[in-house]
Amino acid sequence: MADTDKPSVLYVCVHNAGRSQMAAAYTLTLSGGAVEVRSAGSAPGDRVNPAAVEAMLEEGIDMSAARPKILTTEAVKASDVVITMGCGDTCPVFPGKRYEDWELADPAGKGVDAVRPIRDEIKQRVLDLLESLGVERME
Repeated sequence: MADTDKPSVLYVCVHNAGRSQMAAAYTLTLSGGAVEVRSAGSAPGDRVNPAAVEAMLEEGIDMSAARPKILTTEAVKASDVVITMGCGDTCPVFPGKRYEDWELADPAGKGVDAVRPIRDEIKQRVLDLLESLGVERME
């Protein structure tokens, strides 16, 4: 594991403005802080997708203060699990890390009605990930 005794997860998508932000917010919330969470993008946007923020508010999770961040080699090295979401080969690969690629629709440019099913799929995948990490779900 990384520097702490809790597992660490890095979510990566191109703009770090939708999918990876929702996954990070769910992981932090549903784990009750039992997982160290990072998110980043290979080409970060200038802000988080407003429809993603609205969809998460419906779940009681406020992502309005989140900001897209650039993917760094250090973030990958510091993470136990790296989840990619449509970023292709831009994510550096290091031995000993667990990698998963989640194929999810891109919420960019879509309204909240189109983002809700993406959000719901992310939530289920995060719940499955937490279970695989042996982390109890909080709510």
